[in-house]
Amino acid sequence: MTDSRALTFFVVAGEESGDLHGSRLMRSLKKIHPSSRFIGHGGNRMKGEGLQILRHVDSLSMMGFSEVLKHLPFMIKVMGETVKAIEKLRPDRVILIDYPGFNLRLAKRLKMSYIPITYFILPQVWAWKEKRVEILKKYVNQSLCIFPFEQKWFEDRGVSVHYPGHPFSEQYFPEETKDAFFLRHNFEKSDPLLVLLPGSRQQEVDRHWSVFLKSVEFIKAENPNVQFCVAKSPAVTLNPIPSFIRTENKLTKCSILYADAALSSSGTATLECAVHDTPVVVCYRMSWFSWQIIKHLTNVPFASMVNLIAGKKIVPEFLQTAMKPKLIAGSVLNLFNRSGERKNMLLQFEAVRRSLGLPGVYDRAAEAVLNKHF
Repeated sequence: MTDSRALTFFVVAGEESGDLHGSRLMRSLKKIHPSSRFIGHGGNRMKGEGLQILRHVDSLSMMGFSEVLKHLPFMIKVMGETVKAIEKLRPDRVILIDYPGFNLRLAKRLKMSYIPITYFILPQVWAWKEKRVEILKKYVNQSLCIFPFEQKWFEDRGVSVHYPGHPFSEQYFPEETKDAFFLRHNFEKSDPLLVLLPGSRQQEVDRHWSVFLKSVEFIKAENPNVQFCVAKSPAVTLNPIPSFIRTENKLTKCSILYADAALSSSGTATLECAVHDTPVVVCYRMSWFSWQIIKHLTNVPFASMVNLIAGKKIVPEFLQTAMKPKLIAGSVLNLFNRSGERKNMLLQFEAVRRSLGLPGVYDRAAEAVLNKHF
């Protein structure tokens, strides 16, 4: 697939994180094959790399069973549009990025189109709904995973998987220095900084933010010198934001990198904290309905990807009814200064980072896509 002719890729990303990974994969594909053409679903980052957008991720991102059910007619419509667009376009390859609820169904719908399908960032079927692995076996031609334990797990179940590494292994060059970051937010360098990471979806934020704010009040009462910054996704609204909490809309990695500790929803941000050596406390709450289903279907002992990769509890987790502000505040306060909890967590983070592989993940993934013949 590395000949000189123009190649057309239909790419499907349905969330902000998928838009980021998709844009970087597209960039690497263009480095190897400059005449590549891209069409599909994505966000502003993928658009910046040349994606002709059919549906924007802002209209596709949703989570939780109740949320999906509410938007089911819309998603059925999008599915139909997507299948028709792919069958009309006849791309050289369909690239599915994460977003399993939609993408696995799409793979099945395309079975009679005989268009090769690459799945980048595999569904976390090892966590729940293990039967979905059969869809990957039957309908996906190439699978690229990003977590170190996934390759063996999938291959033990008959799915041939390539592990190019995790995107967080890529070298990060801060957009600004710590001095500039602290000056911009009027922070004191001598006082501790806690970064708040309430989530990248509005549904998450709506369930987390009030608890985060109450936790912050307990932290302030115990240590008035703590400074606060919330790393806010542009796609979400936070209300209220007290004046003492600074807001970071863009340079979220700097917020994590320069913070002394983090309070985070369970998601990729927790792994980002481990990568940047920022001790973190993890929280997560979903609707009662979704939680009941998750409890009965999940196969994993932890919510945080840091703990899952390590295979043991490294970072504290406060989930659902255990998400109590006073307990959360106490756990966060233990991570400041030179506490034993902080030292042990940082020591464990090193092993997690090593498991993520070497830089060059997107280039290796692009090479795998272009070198795979069907």
